[in-house]
Amino acid sequence: MAVEKERRNFLGAALGLFTAAGGIGALSAMKYTWDPLPSVKAAGFTTIDLSKMPENVLVTEKWRGKPIFVLKHSKDMKSDPRDVKIGDDIYFIAVGLCTHLGCIPSYFPDDKKFICACHGGQYDSNGKVLKSPPPRPLDIPPFKIEGTKLVLGEEGPEYKKMLADGLTSKV
Repeated sequence: MAVEKERRNFLGAALGLFTAAGGIGALSAMKYTWDPLPSVKAAGFTTIDLSKMPENVLVTEKWRGKPIFVLKHSKDMKSDPRDVKIGDDIYFIAVGLCTHLGCIPSYFPDDKKFICACHGGQYDSNGKVLKSPPPRPLDIPPFKIEGTKLVLGEEGPEYKKMLADGLTSKV
């Protein structure tokens, strides 16, 4: 009888451990399904610190699966109403996709222009079309300025003014 009771206790404990392990597995699976997907996280906000950016060097960030171009103007570059001024510095911010067919243009710092290799479209350092076929300037993503940081994905007053002035369209 004592052996049978020990056996029953062992089987009860083993069943309890097996059930607990299954419960932990089920809870972790539920947590995994409740967590947002990486694609949803990427659709949120992206913050870029502009304080240490070099002049006339294109920095490319990713936001919502699209390349975002950030270019700090050097003193010899002409400014434009599409530029963003933070303190004494002037920045160009754009979605890095050609408005013709969606290719990614390359930036040539010596010429201070973007060239799309697909069909030869060219943009100046402010994203305006220099040579067709692009139908319009590079698009500007929604952004907000917080000190020396650029927050992509949120419409700040600077971006809203650009929309109101017709300098960009909603992305």
